Amino acid sequence: MSHIAGRVLVTGGARGIGRAIAGSLIETGAEVVVFDQVTPKELDCNFIQVNLADPIATEEALKNALSSGEINRLVNNVGIVKPALLEDSSISDFESVMNVNVQAAILCTKALLPGMRATQFGRIVNIASRTILGKPLRTNYSASKGALVSLTRTWALELAKDHITANTVCPGPIATELYLNANPPESPRTKASLANIPLGRIGKPEDIANAVLFFLDKNSDFITGQTLHICGGSSVGRVDF
Repeated sequence: MSHIAGRVLVTGGARGIGRAIAGSLIETGAEVVVFDQVTPKELDCNFIQVNLADPIATEEALKNALSSGEINRLVNNVGIVKPALLEDSSISDFESVMNVNVQAAILCTKALLPGMRATQFGRIVNIASRTILGKPLRTNYSASKGALVSLTRTWALELAKDHITANTVCPGPIATELYLNANPPESPRTKASLANIPLGRIGKPEDIANAVLFFLDKNSDFITGQTLHICGGSSVGRVDF
């Protein structure tokens, strides 16, 4: 049983992995704040509609969320992909991916830090991706997710003195709307990718939620700066025998 109390902010918590994380947190008794552009269905949370690509709107949403009290746990989950080969990638796509996937994480973390420091307790979990190890069509996305891993390691060092931990979860192929849109099931590339998962199945959003709850637990206080791949073994290698 996870030991998670108080308020938790989950960005991009209305669908897919974010919704699974938010739902699992609610089951533990946590008070969940969700930032997203779409309303989460059948989720008993404090929902704040916001375009996280817009820094001004993000800062306003953070002020709104914090007006009800401090938030000492944060899941930086929101993300967009915009797949393209290197030669087809655009600077505008790069900027939009970085704004959502990285800039929003920095803004949210900075806003919550004063409360975490005041209580000398905090948990930060950044959701990156197995694509940090390399995947075609992911120049912009892998750059943004690699940045999150580096930020995690830096924050772990800077915030340790305040008893604030920062860790990263890297999902492999997970059956979400985002994944299926970027990886059409009929695509030979998608079929080849799924065939290389040693555990023989695509992941579920709940697989990621389980890992996130572990890092958010109050008892996970000696774990920081770590990167955990939840990928069915695909980050390790292929099964060829």
